[in-house]
Amino acid sequence: MKILVTGGLGFIGSNFIRYMLNKYPDYKIINFDKMTYAGNPDNLKNVENNPNYTFIKGDICDKKTVEKVMQDCNVVINFAAESHVDRSIKNPSDFARTNFYGVFVLLDVAKEKKIDKFIQISTDEVYGSIEQGAFKETDILEPNSPYSAAKAGADLLVRSYYVTFGLPTLITRSANNFGPYQYPEKFIPLFVTNALEDKPLPLYGDGLNVRDWVYVEDNCKGIDLVLHKGKIGEIYNIGGECEKQNIEIAKKIVEILGKPESLIQKVADRLGHDRRYALNIDKVKALGFQPNTNFHELFVKTVNWYKENEWWWRKLKEKST
Repeated sequence: MKILVTGGLGFIGSNFIRYMLNKYPDYKIINFDKMTYAGNPDNLKNVENNPNYTFIKGDICDKKTVEKVMQDCNVVINFAAESHVDRSIKNPSDFARTNFYGVFVLLDVAKEKKIDKFIQISTDEVYGSIEQGAFKETDILEPNSPYSAAKAGADLLVRSYYVTFGLPTLITRSANNFGPYQYPEKFIPLFVTNALEDKPLPLYGDGLNVRDWVYVEDNCKGIDLVLHKGKIGEIYNIGGECEKQNIEIAKKIVEILGKPESLIQKVADRLGHDRRYALNIDKVKALGFQPNTNFHELFVKTVNWYKENEWWWRKLKEKST
């Protein structure tokens, strides 16, 4: 199998590539990434010499380049996205371009090339916020940020290419991921690295917003299952069944690192901040998915990874300041 992975230098994409190369030594993977600020070559330093791995720099919005890299591929898995909600509030245009128009380009070329499977990596944020219960794949989409709106639009576009053109598509919608190689502007790596530097941990609002957390390798396993066993045209939620308030996460970080809780400082809430996300994952469980339930162990492992890999994150934080 020859797989085109777009956005493979990002957090989830790089973990997925590493996971697939380890599990399927006969699969070939092309990593097509624009190398934006969040696309980090260090994420895949340990596989760059693997004969089954090829990196090509490029933009999913550039149709001519996409046509070249998709040549002879069987599967396209699209991780490429602008994903930081705060940035989408400040500059929505980049999100509309990459997260919607870029997906259109990929779909159109996939149709021309008669790709065997096209998998769109989406997010639980397309559903919006939910007070009780958990979102199912058939629930209405009510995105509340420019980021999630662009992702929701892409999901609908993917559906249209399946229904109208018969393109064999699949969509996964994952909960909040945590693990190694996550860009340090995101919640957990930001708080961990700030705590290591004895800097304030800026907690939005009252800190009671709830997120479902899934370890990134579990998400990779779920995507792998959807690739090999998923029913064409379907959507699959991938979550960890592990809901935590943001304040809980912040307190766990300072506890693990032996830092004072006074580092946690509440700041003005984010615009349109969703209160709670939760996913019903029965559908992907039917394919054989089971998230790791030992959140504490995985969380400690994650915190320690950032503690032990200062070389990886310090230059990223210095570059962004």
